[in-house]
Amino acid sequence: MGKKRIEFMVTAFRDGFQSVYGGRVLTRDFIPAVEAAAEAGLPHLEAGGGARFQSLYFYCNEDAFDMMDAVREAAGPRADLQTLARGINVVGLESQSSDIIRLHTRLFKKHGITTIRNFDALNDVDNLDFSGRCIVEEGLKHEICISLMGLPPGLTGAHTPEFYMKVLREILDAEIPFHSLCFKDASGTTSPRNVHETVRQARAMLPAGTPLRFHTHETAGTSIASYLAAIEGGADAIDLSLAPVSGGTCQPDVVAMWQALRDSDYTLDVDINKVRGVERVFKDCMKEYFLPPEARRVEPVIPFSPMPGGAFTANTQMMRDNDVLDRFPEVITAMEEVVARGGFGTSVTPVSQFYFQQAFDNVMFGPWKKIAEGYGRMVLGYFGRTPVPPDPEIVKLAVEQLGLDPTERSPRLINDEDPRKGVGAAEKMLGEAGVPVTEENIFIAATCGGKGIAFLKGEAVENIRRVKTEKDRGYTVTVDGDAYSVTLDGDTALVNGRQYSIGIKEGAERTGNPDTGLSSRAKPAHSSGTGAISVPSPIPGIIIKINVEKGDSVIYGEILAIVEVMKMETEIKSPANGIVSSIDVSRGDHLSTGQIIMRLSE
Repeated sequence: MGKKRIEFMVTAFRDGFQSVYGGRVLTRDFIPAVEAAAEAGLPHLEAGGGARFQSLYFYCNEDAFDMMDAVREAAGPRADLQTLARGINVVGLESQSSDIIRLHTRLFKKHGITTIRNFDALNDVDNLDFSGRCIVEEGLKHEICISLMGLPPGLTGAHTPEFYMKVLREILDAEIPFHSLCFKDASGTTSPRNVHETVRQARAMLPAGTPLRFHTHETAGTSIASYLAAIEGGADAIDLSLAPVSGGTCQPDVVAMWQALRDSDYTLDVDINKVRGVERVFKDCMKEYFLPPEARRVEPVIPFSPMPGGAFTANTQMMRDNDVLDRFPEVITAMEEVVARGGFGTSVTPVSQFYFQQAFDNVMFGPWKKIAEGYGRMVLGYFGRTPVPPDPEIVKLAVEQLGLDPTERSPRLINDEDPRKGVGAAEKMLGEAGVPVTEENIFIAATCGGKGIAFLKGEAVENIRRVKTEKDRGYTVTVDGDAYSVTLDGDTALVNGRQYSIGIKEGAERTGNPDTGLSSRAKPAHSSGTGAISVPSPIPGIIIKINVEKGDSVIYGEILAIVEVMKMETEIKSPANGIVSSIDVSRGDHLSTGQIIMRLSE
């Protein structure tokens, strides 16, 4: 009898980008690798969705729909292009209304997608039902997903083969239409034994002939063992990546898995030399991109604090940007308690981000002093039903801090009644911004909010980490006792994360753009403030909104500005009644902890 062929999807151009570069990859840079993959006979490619939708607007100053069009052209008309959807969240961090969920599938089909993998981090089958039906009704293949995770040692109550079979039975009983089933372990923490049992039992429960896929990451060091366990249990297909975005926080490499299956009863049935040729092209495409060292290694703490590969480097990169990467060991350690008390939602977006945000707040502000909004809304039921009830004490804190009551209603139906959600709300945002109202723009506004609007208005800024930029990081200039992080690159300077144009005057030192007033002899803006009351930033982050102007009268507790860090918004409130005497930062500035935002006079 011949060997069984194991199908595989190449995840390099979606999950690989997210797991290594935080999704910050420009389309023009990787298209040659897509063309090489097509020529090598790799017909099944992950081409977008998930975090690679928002990241294009947030960091790349690119349109995700244009990216999907470009991948379709490069891959050819017969390629199976697949994207990732988060149930009723589709490709955002927030849940959406019914009309936006329908619009998602219509637009993705329009822009060349043939299959959508659909998962819910809470494994709430109600969240998979409507979104899955929309996919099928649009004529796309629906790969329904059950989210896996290994609980930290000592914790029990969910995430066992029996738990996953209960979810699968609910899916089958709900008669949700699907083409294939995927078990998705985003953190790579499910033990190979549990993988085998889960797949084996699912194979027996599924209708005959249903394609069954397993997905994992190498972050915890057991990916190939888990893939072998899944294959032995009856999986038909797996997910693999290509160097330089393979191993570490990513999926195993096609070549590595090919080697693992040699002399066995299974085969990938590929021309491995052609695959190696694709990887040479791909490595050349990505040679200018900064590759974080943490993306290339196994991380032993992950089984104790499950962090998905796709979120791991995105979070460390954001911490690196905000000069708090030294606190990462504390944050990842704090995650264990956050997972334990939050109801055991699977650590995959958006829940993984909620876990990390809450752990970050517990480290920066003190344990449970501040409930992160996403985490709080999750334990209160606004993203669906958690696998087990959250800790009542945490629920009580969330009620008090967020001013919300717990709910058991469908988040989608709640959103349908919310005037701030849906197509109508997005159309209003576009109209107020003076942006054309198209279906694509409606979807961008609904899923990307203010940052999406900034892109559509031409105000987005590219933030791609390249090797040269990272090599130049760390230089510090001190002016009048104040330290500034400075990077020089051609005709631009990056000062504390803010970009300035620069020039050299004959016989003079390098000076800044006259519009900014920046020069090597200039005093920092906050040194000229005359107010008696300083308003510092309690955390590092980026100024995304300033609500007042110089000369305004403010009262105690009034929201003066908003700082974003780790995808969370923190309101900066007035510490007293007073008059704004100086505003010492601008929208888009990177702040350090304690940096003065503005000053007030009494």
